[in-house]
Amino acid sequence: MKMTGAEALLKILEGYGVKHIFGYPGGAVLPLYDAILNNPNIEHILVRSEQAGAHAAAAYGKYIGQSGVCIGTSGPGATNLVTGIANAYMDSIPLLAITGQVDSSFIGRDAFQEADITGITMPIVKHNYLVKDPKKLVDIIYDAWHIANTGRKGPVLIDIPRNVFEATVDFEPRTDLVKIKGYKPTYEGHQSQIKKAVKMINSSFKPLLLVGGGVNFSKAEKEVVEFVEKYNIPMATTLMGIGTYDETKDLALGMIGMHGMPYANYAVHHCDLLIAVGTRFGDRATGSLSKFAKDAKIIHIDIDPAEIGKNVLIDLPIVGDAKSVLSEILLGIEIVERNEWLEKIIELKSRNRMLLHKTALNPQLIIQKLGDMARDDILIATDVGQHQMFAAQYFKFSQENSLYTSGGLGTMGFGLPAAEGVALAAGGKKQVFCITGDGSFQMNMAEMATIVEHNLPVKILLLNNSSLCLVKQLQHFQCDKRFSEVSFTGNPDFSAMARSYPNMTAYRIENEDEIESVLKEAMSHNGPSLIECIISDENLVYPIVPAKKGLAEMIGVEKW
Repeated sequence: MKMTGAEALLKILEGYGVKHIFGYPGGAVLPLYDAILNNPNIEHILVRSEQAGAHAAAAYGKYIGQSGVCIGTSGPGATNLVTGIANAYMDSIPLLAITGQVDSSFIGRDAFQEADITGITMPIVKHNYLVKDPKKLVDIIYDAWHIANTGRKGPVLIDIPRNVFEATVDFEPRTDLVKIKGYKPTYEGHQSQIKKAVKMINSSFKPLLLVGGGVNFSKAEKEVVEFVEKYNIPMATTLMGIGTYDETKDLALGMIGMHGMPYANYAVHHCDLLIAVGTRFGDRATGSLSKFAKDAKIIHIDIDPAEIGKNVLIDLPIVGDAKSVLSEILLGIEIVERNEWLEKIIELKSRNRMLLHKTALNPQLIIQKLGDMARDDILIATDVGQHQMFAAQYFKFSQENSLYTSGGLGTMGFGLPAAEGVALAAGGKKQVFCITGDGSFQMNMAEMATIVEHNLPVKILLLNNSSLCLVKQLQHFQCDKRFSEVSFTGNPDFSAMARSYPNMTAYRIENEDEIESVLKEAMSHNGPSLIECIISDENLVYPIVPAKKGLAEMIGVEKW
């Protein structure tokens, strides 16, 4: 059938089940926005900046398990997407970014709002396309979707000139499997490697399962539960692996790394076998590589062969999908008595305590109480800063796929648009808490308007210390307490700002005895809310693994 390129794009997205797209209009994408008016099956969400649209689409995609979609016009619209695309790339989140471009005949002539967005994004995408020939548009869209959503997932960008949007194309929905020459991800693990893994696990005395974000994307939570609960193998996570297993259980150790849980870090240091699944061994997780799990054999399972052996020396590599490989391993492993190891794990969890700065209102306590009140019922999006680490440490996640945060890129401004994306993806069935700080919040706080416009059940838990406190913490330890440009003296009245939006309520917490009543009242409000918590700028995140130190060399906690 004949239709415009813009109409064909929407038809293909509709065929993949896309219900929402996030974008901001402009001249080069006017034909696409005109086509959106005539498509009743896809709702466009008008964000307040393109960067917010990319973050919202990424979180949306993480929730539903396939690409979210964002749109930006040519020039600044496209370049404003870059941070969100890079964030999705670092955290292996499927994302389809559609950018408008100047007419094909003007490309390379420095036309108004022209930018070489395919060149700019080359290092931060799985693949990108500049579509100059309308006849190739349909196939490129199908290929792009396939690349973003298979193998190690990630962002793909399609740059489409205005005249290609407007051109008439032949479109027939494809029902065949997309096949791209040279692109064939490995999903099934090699059988001989799986047999070796089974033997290593059965003969180990102190095994530890380390789960990364790849387990969330492969939906291997059921297999993780079986590893832990049937075979009594304790498990820890990276930041991106949170939400794969109930952290309130005895053998769940929580997050490892620079600000990881002490017992999780000690377990990595003292285990004799580390079974790492879907993790890239980032530096914030490992500490000094020469000291990381130095007494352990390491099995590394990952769908991306480029990650295996890149950072950490591996004893047994297995390339494949986490769910598939874990399922195969579970067929062969045995129940082994490891009472001494398990008792040690439980004992460490009971006695390790992190230092707290005593103030009238501790942020750790706020997040802990929020978890105690609602961990089974709400989803969490965070920005980046101390609040992010406190959430990872103290909330104790119990639901699958319940944390949305920026791990690899560490993107301030991610939290609020991510919360909006998750709330839309969940269809309003779940309240979403955006845990943020005043520094991060101000980077994308305009998204309050988008949240109010769609009456999304988003609650903003704003930890306000008038400071960039995670940077201040680094200066505390690395710059001999010389604090440079980390204090805000001109913050607005955030609560008054929130109340200026229709149907948005605002609350304030200044003392410990107000926490539960205010959180309960905010959650009872059907629309969006802001909960401003006035906290000290003297708080530090413990534990801390100093630079060039191993995970067992933490400060701020009891020793092993």
